[in-house]
Amino acid sequence: MATPCPALPGAVPTRLPPTSFPPSFVSAAPLAGMAARRGNKTSMKNMERELLCPVCQEMYKQPLVLPCAHNVCQACAREVLGQQGYGTHTGDPSSEPTSPASTPSTRSPRLGRRTLPKADRLDRLLKSGFGTYPGRKRGALHPQIVMFPCPACQGDVELGERGLNGLFRNLTLERVVERYRQSVSVGGAILCQLCKPPPLEATKGCTECRATFCNECFKLYHPWGTQKAQHEPTLPTLTFRPKGLMCPDHKEEVSHYCKTCQRLVCQLCRVRRTHSGHKITPVLSAYQALKEKLTKSLTYILGNQDTVQTQICELEETVRHTEVSGQQAKEEVAQLVRGLGAVLEEKRATLLQAIDECQQERLARLGAQLQEHRSLLDGSGLVGYAQEVLKETDQPCFVQAAKQLHHRIARATEALQNFHPATSSSFRHCQLDVGREMKLLTELSFLRVPEAPVIDTQRTFAYDQIFLCWRLPPHSPPAWHYTVEFRRTDVPNPSGPARWQRREEVRGTSALLENPDPGSVYVLRVRGCNKAGYGEYSEDVHLHTPPAPVLHFFLDGRWGSSRERLAISKDQRAVRSIPGVPLLLAAERLLTGCHLSVDIVLGDVAVTQGRSYWACAVDPASYLVKVGVGLESKLQENFQGAPDVVSPRYDPDSGHDSGAEDATVEASPPFAFLTIGMGKILLGAGGSGGAGLTGRDGPGAGCTVPLPPRLGICLDYERGRVSFLDAVSFRGLLECPLDCSGPVCPAFCFIGGGAVQLQEPVGIKPERKVTIGGFSKLD
Repeated sequence: MATPCPALPGAVPTRLPPTSFPPSFVSAAPLAGMAARRGNKTSMKNMERELLCPVCQEMYKQPLVLPCAHNVCQACAREVLGQQGYGTHTGDPSSEPTSPASTPSTRSPRLGRRTLPKADRLDRLLKSGFGTYPGRKRGALHPQIVMFPCPACQGDVELGERGLNGLFRNLTLERVVERYRQSVSVGGAILCQLCKPPPLEATKGCTECRATFCNECFKLYHPWGTQKAQHEPTLPTLTFRPKGLMCPDHKEEVSHYCKTCQRLVCQLCRVRRTHSGHKITPVLSAYQALKEKLTKSLTYILGNQDTVQTQICELEETVRHTEVSGQQAKEEVAQLVRGLGAVLEEKRATLLQAIDECQQERLARLGAQLQEHRSLLDGSGLVGYAQEVLKETDQPCFVQAAKQLHHRIARATEALQNFHPATSSSFRHCQLDVGREMKLLTELSFLRVPEAPVIDTQRTFAYDQIFLCWRLPPHSPPAWHYTVEFRRTDVPNPSGPARWQRREEVRGTSALLENPDPGSVYVLRVRGCNKAGYGEYSEDVHLHTPPAPVLHFFLDGRWGSSRERLAISKDQRAVRSIPGVPLLLAAERLLTGCHLSVDIVLGDVAVTQGRSYWACAVDPASYLVKVGVGLESKLQENFQGAPDVVSPRYDPDSGHDSGAEDATVEASPPFAFLTIGMGKILLGAGGSGGAGLTGRDGPGAGCTVPLPPRLGICLDYERGRVSFLDAVSFRGLLECPLDCSGPVCPAFCFIGGGAVQLQEPVGIKPERKVTIGGFSKLD
């Protein structure tokens, strides 16, 4: 056994893992350390901000890592917990469970002699699934959960029942702080602790011996051929700490990393029930992965220093603009407040002048009345004069003088008998009601930008044009106008997403976007603006436009039969089938002669080329409605002036006797209809069950789907195809072939009660002429 080092204060040898210094560090450490300190001195000085404790605002001393990943000094943490009312047991540095990196000098001798658990002990621990660990009291039914207010994130973090005893010390941060202190210290060299006076500057440190050495002393106290020769040197330091992290629960070196808990664990923690089912990896794998990520991020930052410098210049310019704008805002507010004060002062002077004028007028009237009453006193004024006039004995002279005097005495007598002051002494009419003004002044604040508008998806839709509707949240500041932005999302663009198109200064809460591209997907958003500036954008709304240009037409009930059972609205965009006596008579004929009554109404526009689209809404309570298209000639041939009955041997689907349907060559049908009844859509087998007028394919031949709010019909004249769509989601329902050898008209058939409403066009369509069967109409 090698002899120990000379007695050093607090030197307790402990077994520590090897450091990452290369073997040549022993001989090259002095020059390499001095060069590194000189090279990093400037960069180290710039990171002092990262090394300050958020509590004491000084360099970290024994920093602890909180669960929120922030650091705090151990002494500061104990002080904060003391202020929160927790006992000192939550973070007493003199107890062993305080931290896995407790210094050997503070370690309990009893705990220092603890031995590792044996293999059979581990087996029993695995089989039982439970156990105790140092720091936990047996039988603790209600352990106290320690909450720590983190000064960095301003949130409460849970430390568990062990408090600060369950936290790791941030040894890496301690080493960085120590290197920083050494880099910024001037003349604060660390001296050798073993030299005779005067000591030389230390060049090495030994964690095992807990001392600093010069080169000669290190060789002297670590002779070759002894166990101490295996001690690895470190940089000279005044504070020694363990080289590795120890588990706060089991006092074992951590060897794994729990990804689920994001915490370092030892071998005993790994087998405990606490980490059962967690994803645990070796600490080397976590080290390599995290180091790779950190290196990659740091490389990216260092490789974009020009960008960083540009952004710094931009931020500095923003700071200057902020200072100037802040000063301007102060001056504007001060000027406005001075203006309010001037208005109030002017108003105050006006009101006081009005009160003064009213007061002077009342005082004048009261003074005259007072003077008049004083003249009624005995021996003074009017009374004295009257007494002297009564002494006159010359009758003519008396009458001449007493006539006017009598009128004055009479008025004085009446005033005396009906006395009341000439005016009121109250000034209640001069009181001010400033409640509203005080409320306005109290609520006087800075104007806020409008909040993000909310787009009304129920009223926003795309048809011939896009109609966008929105509203502001209830407590949002008002907006003077709005900006509407839109762009297509279904067009691939190699340079990135398509640029937003903008409509500026939109008044009101709706907008019309004209001429959208058919069969496209548009994304739209809105933001408001007032004197304070532009607010946030609304959430993006995606709209599908119709797959073809919209066809505008009106309903024309002059074609077909039984027009008395059809009621067309004045605007010719809605039709209703009225079940009444004629329908009952038709039903009677249906029982006796197997006849069927069909009411039809056509559109007043015929399509002869291209692709067209229109939409309508069918009343869910309709008994049986067929929506579709057909050849104009076939529709006129079958329904113009035809009787109410149809032979069972005659099918309007083909326009001729049904016996010809057995031909080997199948021609496209002249009609294509979608059958709707009782809130359902009947989809025929193979996509053809809904093509006929009579719909002889029963429900067993196809399936039904719910009726959407609106139905869309898309006609491709060149291809001879017609598609039925859900006009809300543009989901395809049915596609049928169609004979397009002539003009094709929209058609609507009714059997029983029903109603159809054409979708109103968003924009104002131009007036145009269309011709059906030789009749000219204005559209």
